[in-house]
This record gives sequence, C-alpha cells and structure tokens, in this order.
Amino acid sequence: MTIVVLLGVLLLVIAGCVCVVWAARGGPRWVRVVATATIAAGELVSRSDKRRHQGDVQE
Repeated sequence: MTIVVLLGVLLLVIAGCVCVVWAARGGPRWVRVVATATIAAGELVSRSDKRRHQGDVQE
C-alpha cells in the first residue's frame, strides 16, 4: 500500500513539473494554474525545511 501512495505522489510531482515547463512555453490556462500551485507547494516545502534546520543550530 505504501508503494502505491509513493508512486501516486511521484506521479503528481512529475505532472506538476511538466506543467511548469509547459506553462513557461505558453500552455493553456489550466496548465498555468497547476504550475502556479506546484511552485507554491515547492515554496512551502522549502520554507518549512529552512525553519526546521534553523532549530537544529546550537551555539
């Protein structure tokens, strides 16, 4: 079951990346919406990762 979930997440990530590239080349509106959502999700993950690593730093 875990493999199926991970494969589903992988397919969503790949589809999001394809939409980002397609939107950069002037794709239809729905592609631009998916690309915007993909970029926003990437920003959220990046910010949460930075916050988590800031807590690890000890002086």
